[in-house]
Amino acid sequence: MAWIYLIIAGMLEVGFTTCLKLSNNFSNLKWAIGFFICATMSFVFLNKATTVLPMGTAYAVWTGIGAVGTVLIGILFFKEPVNFWRVFFISTLILSIGGLKFFAETKGA
Repeated sequence: MAWIYLIIAGMLEVGFTTCLKLSNNFSNLKWAIGFFICATMSFVFLNKATTVLPMGTAYAVWTGIGAVGTVLIGILFFKEPVNFWRVFFISTLILSIGGLKFFAETKGA
């Protein structure tokens, strides 16, 4: 269940970074509220995940999911650039997240 909490936390991180961009420096109330809700819930789920998973692993996976998701949102919805090196390094980040999941040990195991 901890990994599910962590994935949800990572997706909420993508949500709060997207809302942050759309909030226009917090001047758009709807997106500013979305930012605060997503950020709060992201930390709640990250906290739940760290009760079982090592803190360092959980944090690295959380930020990795957020980074990859945010880059993909930027490419797909905000017309950010796509080039070989950007795709290459995002791919290595995805592989690293998978490696952390595969080799992670839970607390008390």
